[in-house]
Amino acid sequence: AKVINEMTLEFLSQSRNEGFVRAVVACFTAQLDPTINELEDSKTAVSEAVTNCIVHAYRDKSDYCPIYITGAYYPDGKTVITVRDKGCGIEDISKAVTPLYTTDTGGERSGMGFTIMESFCDKMTVSSRVGKGTTVRLVKKIVRPQS
Repeated sequence: AKVINEMTLEFLSQSRNEGFVRAVVACFTAQLDPTINELEDSKTAVSEAVTNCIVHAYRDKSDYCPIYITGAYYPDGKTVITVRDKGCGIEDISKAVTPLYTTDTGGERSGMGFTIMESFCDKMTVSSRVGKGTTVRLVKKIVRPQS
């Protein structure tokens, strides 16, 4: 399918950028005239993906590491938001996406990030290479009301 619109964003892996990214994704997705719930779902899923990059991907590095987001939407209302980092990667994706699984030994993380992303999207895929980084692809269909 032909892309109607797309965007690319690169920013530093600092927690202060989470709100900024939520706003960018909301503005981009708003062009499809989503419901408030659809908009909030997209923002929440992207926020979780970005938090994973900040907390896990670059955990042993400075907060000056890049996070990349691309977004696209299609004539049928399908939106695809991809969040990518060049961090440590995920050794076992099937284990990482299991609810309540966390690598956080400090006990502050719930291990629900991927579960939340999945529940707020129609489809989520995760690909990763240890030492090279991780890509999370979030697909959500914005259903326009019939006039």
